[in-house]
Amino acid sequence: MSTARRGRPKIHGPEFSPDKTWEELSKNIREIQNHNASNLSFEENHRYAYNMVLYKHGDRLYNGVRTLVIENLDTLAREEIVPAFPTGTTDAKMQNDEEEVLLKALRKVWDDHRSNMVRLGQILKYMDRSHTKSAGVPATHEMGLELFLNHIIKPPIRDHLVSAILNQVRHERDGDVIGRSTVKGCVDVFLSLEVDRDGTTVYKRDLEPVFLAEKRFDAEESRTNHYLSSQTTQPLLQILKDNLLTPHLANVISKENSGLDIMIDNNKFEDLSRLYRLCRMVPTGLPTLQTSLKQSIICRGKEINQVALGEDFVEGEADEREPKDKGKGKARNPVSSIQPAVTWVQDVLNLKDKFDLVWKISFQSNRDVEIALNDAFSSFVNLNEKCSEFISLFIDDHLKRGLKGKTDMEIDIVLDKTITIFRFIAEKDIFERYYKGHLAKRLLHGRSVSDDAERGMLAKLKVECGVQFTQKMEGMFNDMKISADTTKDYLAHVSKTTAPDIELNVTVMTSNAWPMTQAPSACVLPSQMAKACKSFEQFYLSRHSGRRLNWQLSLGNADVHVKFKARSHELNVSTLALVILLLFENLDEDDVLSYSEVELKRQLQSLACAKFKVLKKHPAGRDVNEDDTFSFNSDFTCTISSKVENKEERKETRERIEEERKYQMDACVVRIMKDRKHMKHNDLISEVTYQLTSKFLPEPLAIKKRIELLIEKEYLERCEDRKSYNYLVRFFCFCICCECICLC
Repeated sequence: MSTARRGRPKIHGPEFSPDKTWEELSKNIREIQNHNASNLSFEENHRYAYNMVLYKHGDRLYNGVRTLVIENLDTLAREEIVPAFPTGTTDAKMQNDEEEVLLKALRKVWDDHRSNMVRLGQILKYMDRSHTKSAGVPATHEMGLELFLNHIIKPPIRDHLVSAILNQVRHERDGDVIGRSTVKGCVDVFLSLEVDRDGTTVYKRDLEPVFLAEKRFDAEESRTNHYLSSQTTQPLLQILKDNLLTPHLANVISKENSGLDIMIDNNKFEDLSRLYRLCRMVPTGLPTLQTSLKQSIICRGKEINQVALGEDFVEGEADEREPKDKGKGKARNPVSSIQPAVTWVQDVLNLKDKFDLVWKISFQSNRDVEIALNDAFSSFVNLNEKCSEFISLFIDDHLKRGLKGKTDMEIDIVLDKTITIFRFIAEKDIFERYYKGHLAKRLLHGRSVSDDAERGMLAKLKVECGVQFTQKMEGMFNDMKISADTTKDYLAHVSKTTAPDIELNVTVMTSNAWPMTQAPSACVLPSQMAKACKSFEQFYLSRHSGRRLNWQLSLGNADVHVKFKARSHELNVSTLALVILLLFENLDEDDVLSYSEVELKRQLQSLACAKFKVLKKHPAGRDVNEDDTFSFNSDFTCTISSKVENKEERKETRERIEEERKYQMDACVVRIMKDRKHMKHNDLISEVTYQLTSKFLPEPLAIKKRIELLIEKEYLERCEDRKSYNYLVRFFCFCICCECICLC
């Protein structure tokens, strides 16, 4: 006797394939989205979805449907809504028509999406009943609302829609005819979409707050004018200001999705104008707006600073790794690039342009708002300790190469914008130090694109900071002009006598006008170079008796024709590099020179250890040692560009600036006391601070120390009350000696 076994019945029919099933279902869903559902079988599609869930592929089904809905929404946004954005016309009728087209486009997309989701919901009923709850995901209908909110009602679409609705209300208030049903249709969409679990709708979050404020003020004022006494207008408006506007103004400005920052980011000038008008209605309005603007600018500025100053972190890491890598031929500090400086200044200029545009268009060029904007820019600009150097490098880069192909007007605009940022710098003497150094290199190396642009920039700096600020820079230009005339006369002179083998172009620099501090080089010149220098000295001193020339070989450069195996090249090298190359002029290809025969370590490193090598170093490596030897190579090229100072160079620059500040404070105190004769301590401190603020902000303690030093040197004396000073009359005898530096 056999016993029948009972169990799950065997499923007969074709074998289930999730890939083929999803392929057919996804194709049919796309047909539904394209309005081609009339030829599709509801039962067939329902069975596809049913089998996907039954055979444990519910996640694939759900995520696949979600992806198809997202793709369709993105397509509708791109093809239907974005092309309907208003063009920004100022014509009221055209503006009205464009806004109506946009609102109709949204309603059309909403109706299309909702219709599609109804059909999908019918096909996916089994999934909604058996899968979504256990998987913890929204059902088909809720998923459709969520995706529409995230992919359609988002910036910039949302911002255009809110502005269009508010503007339609304004048009009707002005007496124009609008499509009320169109506006109502769009508002209904906003009411259907919830943004949180508390039931807050898009309408409640984005449209109602701004609309209610303006509407309430306009309605109450209209009511009093039409059928109440005009005496009621001001008390009623005051109640509205105190209860509706003042308590909520800060929240409106700081709203995450529709506040001040969002309006600025999306250039919502009309919304910003509306906000400005509301702020002007109450005493705390403008101060609140100013505070929010300052916070917004400083926050954005700190991000710009963070990007630019991130270079320091890389540099620091390289410094820490150097001892570990030493000896492997890899340890090199990264070369400071000019790009962070140029990018930082350009980002600050772009930010300034953005807020200036908002200030002019939306804030009616309000003076108090302008002061707040400038304070904010000054705050974050001075948080960047490299701001002076960066601005100088930005100008340097533009005056060397960035202004090529630009008209005089375009050049002037760039320089004016740079001066705008320069005004925010507190320590202008640091900028002066860097600018003088960069200017000197441009003049000496002939790197300026336009001499007119250079002088134009100098004129702007003179207007900002006075004659003393640019006096030495103007001296540099004067030296360059005199040197050009002197060189021309010298060449004419030697053409009539015996000309040296080397053609000289000499720049004679007045020692107190140029920022170069190098001591005269102890280099022994080759005979042909020494003969050329001697020839110029004799000519120059015959014209200027009593002067002395010191040759600054480290600042010069030379064009030299070098013959290599493949071809000849004309190289531009430093003067000291030329001295080294001339040592190899009469040597054979395999001949070598030892380090002791050359000794110019820095120049040897640039010629033999850089990326492109004119000389070969034996043994090969990045560092020059005393037991190395050198031979002639076959390829070389050189580019010269300004770069950001490293930490040691910046520290040295800062020390020199601090030393210069001491002398400036001394001169200022003496100048003031010579004029006033007697001053109280606090008055003297205030006057010195006021006069030096255009260059830097001196500390009261630093001024006090300089006063004590001047008392020791008997320029001043302390009065008996110990709170004031007298000026002591002194007689001086000056002996003026003009010392020049000659650059080859």
